[in-house]
Amino acid sequence: MLIGLCSDSHDHVEHIKKAVAYFKEREVVKVIHAGDYCSPFTIPLFEGLPLHGIFGNNDGDKYLLMKKFESIGATLHGDFYAFELDAVNFAVYHGTYPEITESLELCGKYDVVVSGHTHEPRLDTIGNTISINPGSVNGFDGDAMAALFDINTRKVQFKELN
Repeated sequence: MLIGLCSDSHDHVEHIKKAVAYFKEREVVKVIHAGDYCSPFTIPLFEGLPLHGIFGNNDGDKYLLMKKFESIGATLHGDFYAFELDAVNFAVYHGTYPEITESLELCGKYDVVVSGHTHEPRLDTIGNTISINPGSVNGFDGDAMAALFDINTRKVQFKELN
């Protein structure tokens, strides 16, 4: 069972389209976006995905972002999202304050912590917690990235979108 992971799309339409196509091709059961969509006009590009998102520090019009999420049948959870799937506990936080991300990683409550913000892909194991930053869908001056988490094997696969 695969979960799509992405963050920091920052209005990059072409890379968003590539991430969406990748997630659809891989038949993910859920897509997590860890914030920083930036403009609400990009949200309809995610239509057709089982999308769950949170806010990032660059998301301005939160009301319109929520409305756009609703219009495509997706869910925007606010600044934090915790859920359980197949007995795996997840926490999703953008990563604006590294101390909060670290607290989530160290608290022992979550099997997987997903964050973004730094635009750098990262995979660490801290105690029994897998910490994943899928990188930036936008790419900025580096590689545009997304990731897959296999809930059965607990392995992560990063995907370049350039």
